[in-house]
Amino acid sequence: MYTNNQHLMKVKDRDVLLHFGLATAKDNFEDMFGDVKFVCSGGSMNRMKSLAALISKELNISSELCNLCSTDRYVLYKVGPVLTVSHGMGMPSTTIMLHEIIKLLQYAKCKDVKFFRIGTCGGLSLEPGTLIVTGTAVDYKFEPVFEQQILGKIVSTSTTFDKDLAKELLLCKDDSEKFEMVIGNTMSTNDFYEGQARLDGAFCDYTEEDKMKYLHAAYDAGVKNIEMEALCIASMMNRAGMSAAVLCVSLLDRLKGDEAATSTKDLNDWQKRPLTIVTRYIKSKLEK
Repeated sequence: MYTNNQHLMKVKDRDVLLHFGLATAKDNFEDMFGDVKFVCSGGSMNRMKSLAALISKELNISSELCNLCSTDRYVLYKVGPVLTVSHGMGMPSTTIMLHEIIKLLQYAKCKDVKFFRIGTCGGLSLEPGTLIVTGTAVDYKFEPVFEQQILGKIVSTSTTFDKDLAKELLLCKDDSEKFEMVIGNTMSTNDFYEGQARLDGAFCDYTEEDKMKYLHAAYDAGVKNIEMEALCIASMMNRAGMSAAVLCVSLLDRLKGDEAATSTKDLNDWQKRPLTIVTRYIKSKLEK
């Protein structure tokens, strides 16, 4: 059981996954998704289509890439036992997707599913192009909790990821690949600009010295990278009892600047790294 919501029992035959455009009254979830073992998510719709194509090629599964969402909120592709789904940018968009993907897996009676987020981030004192696997997600105070407002109260949940899965992913990197891959704490923020101590937003009421003090405090607290989704993913996957991992490639060292001074070619190549590692992991598991 991935969801403990007893209210769903009253509507299970007429529940609607509003932002996917799927509904239990018209779609047979078990037939459509019952064999799913892996869910891969990322912010970009195009990146998720590219990942679906890569998985199709690597697993030698001949599959027409069809977006199963009938809305324009997300994309959802299925290649054999793998779903790739976009989550948009930030935790509000990601939590909506997670609620509906968890219900989808529940209605499809899937078991032992592993969840991955694949994306980009800003690193702290790491070489650009480094691939970071999140060990624990932390908030803006560097604390390992996801605080959610429910019925006017703050409810806090744990944000530690599956350490064994993170270690397995490290082993999927080939020795010939010339980039670093590390496990570390990831800070998730609710904002790309001021929330991440950038100086290049429309507003900025702090100094560069203030920025550097905050980023160094994050680094001293064990933070390796900064992005916008890992915190809620860790929380919701823990609540669902689902093994999960977040893999993000660093596009820049935030201790040296706010904008990536890298060629488009390098950026495109770096963004393929987490896709390659996850695909390699999935392939190794299916071969066994």
